[in-house]
Amino acid sequence: MSLLSSISGPRDLDALNEDQLVDLADEIRAFLIENVARTGGHLGPNLGVVELTIAIHKVFDSPEDPVIFDTGHQSYVHKLLTGRQDFSGLRARGGLAGYPQRSESPHDVVESSHASSSLSWADGVSRAMTLTGRKDRHVVAVVGDGSLTGGMTWEALNNISDDNDRNLVIVVNDNGRSYAPTIGGMARYLNRVRTGETYRHLRRGSDDLFRKLGPAARAVYRGVRGGTRGFLSRFTNNGDLYSNLDIKYLGPIDGHDLTALIETLEQARRYGAPVIVHTITEKGRGYEPARKDEADQFHAVGKIDPVSGVALGGGGAPAWTDVFADELLAVGEDRSDVIAMTAAMLRPTGLLPFAQKFPDRVYDVGIAEQHAVASAAGLAYGGLHPVVAIYATFMNRAFDQVLMDVALHRAGVTFVLDRAGVTGPDGPSHHGIWDLAMLQLVPHIRIAVPRDGERLREELREAVAVEDAPTVVRFPRGSVSADLPAIERLHDGVDVLARGDSEDVLLVGIGPMAHVAVEVGERLRAQGIGATVVDPRWVVPVQPSIVDLAARHRLVITIEDGIRVGGIGTRVRQVLRESGVDTAVDELGVPDEFIDHASREQILEDAGLTAAKIAQDVVAQVVGTRIPVARASAETDGVGDVPHWSDAQPR
Repeated sequence: MSLLSSISGPRDLDALNEDQLVDLADEIRAFLIENVARTGGHLGPNLGVVELTIAIHKVFDSPEDPVIFDTGHQSYVHKLLTGRQDFSGLRARGGLAGYPQRSESPHDVVESSHASSSLSWADGVSRAMTLTGRKDRHVVAVVGDGSLTGGMTWEALNNISDDNDRNLVIVVNDNGRSYAPTIGGMARYLNRVRTGETYRHLRRGSDDLFRKLGPAARAVYRGVRGGTRGFLSRFTNNGDLYSNLDIKYLGPIDGHDLTALIETLEQARRYGAPVIVHTITEKGRGYEPARKDEADQFHAVGKIDPVSGVALGGGGAPAWTDVFADELLAVGEDRSDVIAMTAAMLRPTGLLPFAQKFPDRVYDVGIAEQHAVASAAGLAYGGLHPVVAIYATFMNRAFDQVLMDVALHRAGVTFVLDRAGVTGPDGPSHHGIWDLAMLQLVPHIRIAVPRDGERLREELREAVAVEDAPTVVRFPRGSVSADLPAIERLHDGVDVLARGDSEDVLLVGIGPMAHVAVEVGERLRAQGIGATVVDPRWVVPVQPSIVDLAARHRLVITIEDGIRVGGIGTRVRQVLRESGVDTAVDELGVPDEFIDHASREQILEDAGLTAAKIAQDVVAQVVGTRIPVARASAETDGVGDVPHWSDAQPR
């Protein structure tokens, strides 16, 4: 039996000696490479924390000692050591989540997986334990060095240093990267610590000396190692930053040396006050294809060949991100005032080509969305037009800056929201379903939702032409939708995609959901129901032609993949009422719930956002309220068990 299969919980580690723990680490790496290659997922980060996670669970007693991961994409090894070793359905419906999830295990504490929040959680949990009589328990926060670029981390550290009467261990997993190399002054500081020649030379010398003296000296070495490490830290000023915060600093520690990790974590556990353990790890450790990947060390992969690391499948339509990247580059060539900004996601948001062409016109601020947005307002004041590229789920973090720094000052800033709408396998913390409801609250904002690649190109150019208000262009994850040409563009930019023989139902498809709306229209027309299908292109503000069309139709259906509560459909309904139009409006969208991980298609089907389900509901609604049952035929034409609306009454 393998060592890994003998582990059903962290306390099973107690039976393993040092050599067995090393073998277990090797088994875990092999397991991760084999299994994540089949499903896709966060491979590089987890290969880098194998020994660190083993050491944490060896020294601390989860879940009595809560372990909080920042971010949760480095928790795969934690899952394995806490009894979850079936990775066959990783990130798929019914399988393991790609992040910690409380419903899976009591060992999982924080699910959000938005970076830089773990120390605030740890601060609160450790205070609660002290106040509720569990002062003997420990709280362990595992924070990546990339998360240290987020302001919340430093707000938390400031408060942690104000109360030393609790057992709180902060483990800095320092691999010099988040998605890509970590940037900023903190990154430079950690890099000096990581690569300091004085420290490395003295450390290597002491290790070699005691090991050469043989087994008897090994015990002496272990006894003095902690003191030597502390001395070297002070000698090389490695701990100055943290000591100035009145937080004990231990490190830097080789994050792949199990003996050093266990000894240092034991020292931290005994300290009796907040302590920082600085570990140096290697993202993608033990997997040569990941180590050679200069982009992000296989941070997140799709299905790959486990031996070569080569992606499987692929081809077909380009990604939405790639279309944006190409067009932004073209915009940058036309306009020297356009600059690009992102928050630690230069490559994932498509800004790399722009950065390569215009290196002086790109700013990566680290995991600091609030700072990015406020800084963009300042850049706009200075005469530039910033394009801020962020995942839609992370836009939530900077709402106040969009409202008070950009919109209040009528700053011309364009926000490009990648991974908008239902994203699928990354689960509730990464769906981009709140942005439409949230951002349309901002006065004067203009929001575009392209339905295909051609519309993304034109709407991006329209967005950067606006200099007196914030603009938003948002698009989903994955391959770009096939081009869907309009049969007519109305005076205010609304695209008409289809018209029926009569004006019965107006279908308003938001962005990529326009494709669904067109199919719904075809199904309705097959039932004798006249359907007009439009794509507003700019969904906020609601365009006058939408109001005019709604006034001529009997029913309006809006279809979006954001939350329906407060979504675009709600705004359309309000504008119609304000305009004196009493046409009924049905707003279709995803529920205001935290949606578990599954494929995008499964989630949309659950929400009733398929053409067949929408058409069936519309026909049932229209027939049930306006057509006598006795006059309806039994034809269904594939839209469900509903009558054919062949005897429509005149309006």
